[in-house]
Amino acid sequence: MDILIKSFNRPFYLDRCIQSIYLNVKGDFNLKVLDDGTPKKYLEKIQNKYPKVKVFTSKNYQEKTKAIEENLNSGKDINGFKIPTDLWIDTVKNCSQYFFITEDDVWFTREIDLNSLEQSMQLEKIYLLKLGWLGNTNYKNNCITKPLNSEIIATKPQLFFGPNFIMKSLFKNKLKCFSLLYRLGCVDHNTIGKYWILNSILMGIYHRDYWLSIWQDANGRVNEIHQLINATNFYRRNKKNENFIAHLNEEALKTTFISSATNSYHKYDVDFDVNRFNYILNESWYNDKFNSFENYPKDFSSEIISNLLLEANHPKARFAEWKKWSDLFKAQYKKQGCEID
Repeated sequence: MDILIKSFNRPFYLDRCIQSIYLNVKGDFNLKVLDDGTPKKYLEKIQNKYPKVKVFTSKNYQEKTKAIEENLNSGKDINGFKIPTDLWIDTVKNCSQYFFITEDDVWFTREIDLNSLEQSMQLEKIYLLKLGWLGNTNYKNNCITKPLNSEIIATKPQLFFGPNFIMKSLFKNKLKCFSLLYRLGCVDHNTIGKYWILNSILMGIYHRDYWLSIWQDANGRVNEIHQLINATNFYRRNKKNENFIAHLNEEALKTTFISSATNSYHKYDVDFDVNRFNYILNESWYNDKFNSFENYPKDFSSEIISNLLLEANHPKARFAEWKKWSDLFKAQYKKQGCEID
């Protein structure tokens, strides 16, 4: 099975992600990193440490590395909304029928057997197997669950699935469709969010056809509504399959809430620069002053972050401001029902 890791300018997390895979993932797999601009010296260190890992770079790689350099020199922001969907899609088209796709800031916390999981997915005709869900079990309100074996639980959505033009009208509020249904009490502000049971951006093993369908016509952008519409269309055509969506009986992955790839996302009223923060940790990791497995399987401790930021002493990456930013980031997801350390 192919394991794909999307990465951008956080080699300290990429190192943790890869190390956790070799520690916990059993079975036959090929590990591929799909990078969109991590500076060359960091990628070379990753490749020297993990010679079996294949690293592929996007067509915008040079542009992105230049943007990182300009950000450090002049403060010009990095466009985090421009993403290499062409690299991802081309890679998936040529990868194994079932594959695991994640990002550099996700890591395994327990052992799994990929060969066994792949056999179960083939036998039960599972198109998406979720390996992590941030402790958020709200999905149970909108589906019927059924254990398939000691490791896997099927989750059948109990939601409306109409033809493409109806789902577009609903999700995009065309002709005030959503507004009208809202007034009639047929939908609420949580309705569209319930359809996220069909996707798992960071933590899922997919059937290749399903993932490609979700990302069809992505055009270099993350458009979550477009993805959900594509997912509902594919699911509607295959919903006779009782086990289309499933998850492990116990989560196997964690992700971070102490960093983001750029300043483009998770903006709060705090005097904190994520890009500068990442640079400080990148350099500390590169110079062997920072162990990427520190505090594993939990995220990096506040103590180590405090020490690194105090040593760097940069006005845009003060520990107190980072703490405020991280707490607001966590609160955003806790509000949705996620369990976060």
